Order: sequence, then C-alpha cells, then structure tokens
Amino acid sequence: MYQEKIITPPSGYLAFVLFLLLLGGSAFAFATHHPVIGAVVLVLNLILLAPGLIINNPNDAKVLTLFGKYVGTVKTDGFFWVNPLTVKKKVSLKARNLNGHQIKVNDKLGNPIEIAAVVVWQIRETAKAMFAVEDYLQYVTIQSEAAVRHLANIFPYDNFEDEEATITLKDGADKVSSLLESELSERLSRAGIEVIEARISHLAYAQEIASAMLQRQQATAVIAARKLIVEGAVGMVEMALDRLSAKNIVELDEERKAAMVSNLLVVLCGDRNVQPVVNTGTLYS
Repeated sequence: MYQEKIITPPSGYLAFVLFLLLLGGSAFAFATHHPVIGAVVLVLNLILLAPGLIINNPNDAKVLTLFGKYVGTVKTDGFFWVNPLTVKKKVSLKARNLNGHQIKVNDKLGNPIEIAAVVVWQIRETAKAMFAVEDYLQYVTIQSEAAVRHLANIFPYDNFEDEEATITLKDGADKVSSLLESELSERLSRAGIEVIEARISHLAYAQEIASAMLQRQQATAVIAARKLIVEGAVGMVEMALDRLSAKNIVELDEERKAAMVSNLLVVLCGDRNVQPVVNTGTLYS
C-alpha cells in the first residue's frame, strides 16, 4: 500500500526567469544568423525547463510519478518547478457531496423500502486515491451504495412488528447516521478518503406496500388514542363516584353504579355527540 509522501519543490519563479532568458537567447541566436545554436537552446528550453513549471491552486494537489515510480505529492499552493520528466496528476482536496440514488432494499424484517443517503467526503491521502483503486470516484459511489444496503438490512424500518428493536431506520436518525459514517470510513479508508458526514436523505416504504403500511400506522394511532381516552374516562368515572359518595348526594346500589359507569363511559369514550334522555319519573323508573 502506497503511503503519501509530501514534497515541497523549489520555487518556479527562478526557473521561469531562466526560461525567458533562454527564450531571448534563442531569438538572439536566430537573429544573428546562428540557427543551430538557437534551435538547440530553444529545444532544451521547451523540453527540459518549461514542462517542469507547475501551478498548484489552493486545496489542490499534484501527484508526481517518474518512470512508473511514485515520487511525492505537492500540496502547497503556489508556483513551482519539478523534474520535467515526471508525470503530474491533479487531485482535488475539496470536500465533495455524493447524493446517492434511491435504491430498493429489504429491511431487517424483510419489508421492501426505498432508501438513499448523502455523503460528504474528501481525499486525505492522494497516493492511496491514485494508486490503491482504479477510479476513486466510482469507488466512493459503489461503496456508499453497498454501505447503505447493509445498514438497511440490519435495522427494521420501524418497531411496529419488532417492539424490542431499540434502533430503527425511521426513529434512530442520529444513531443510524453515526453507524453509516463509521462503516463508510472503514470502507473508503483503502482509497485514502475521509468521510466528513453521512446521513439518510430519503426513507420510505416501497410503493407496493406503502398503502398497506399507511393503514397500519393509522390503525396503530387510533388504538393509541382510544387507549388514552379510556384511561382518562375510567379516572373521571372513579372520581365522580368518589365525590358522590363523599358528599352523600345520592346513594346508589351496585346495579345503579354499574348503569352509571356504563353511561359515563359511553359519553366520555364515544366519538360522536350523545343524545341525553331525561327521566322525569322516580329514581328507579
């Protein structure tokens, strides 16, 4: 595995001045009818001096190889002169965004879901990026998709079917993103790439089961609401009976208590407005 070697070449300004002087000398030789000398100086100038001049912009790097051997990487921005025979490959060190495509995959419970992720990454070790993998851009894309697929396979979409699940794709966004970032960092380290951030950008049930899952979620919400209403109604009935008994407003036997409880629960738990019935007879008729 290649390890990055950072080098700082000499400044290119002196070489550029020498280039201009030799260019002027070549022109002078041609002007004074010494074409052979002028041609030799010009060829040497264009072959040995000019190709060695490089400009390195901020957050860019130049990876240098000489006859198939890695020489080093120039990361300092500026104007430099290097061996003119080296092959110079530009590598950007800027942070990049990978907006992953939506992929269909099964979650832990086998439900088909659609998922996508956004990955922010940048190159840290240029030697690995250039020599350890064939194409680091394609490598990032494929490995990111593989990591998202693996993540979706080990967690359920939600905990409706798996109530013991502590982490779900839907509710555990921070934990899931942390695990995705960690797995991507491990996968992409081979190419000298650092993962700055990774987050799920799209998550939904696949189209063929989305309608059924929506109905299930609605039913679960209705049951939860009804459960809360019943718990509140029972508390209110209990409080009403205790207050009636404490203040001796009316004495009810067990049968009438049961009827009162039934009526109160109907009123409190019903989803429609009740129609009251006025009893103008005696207490028991």
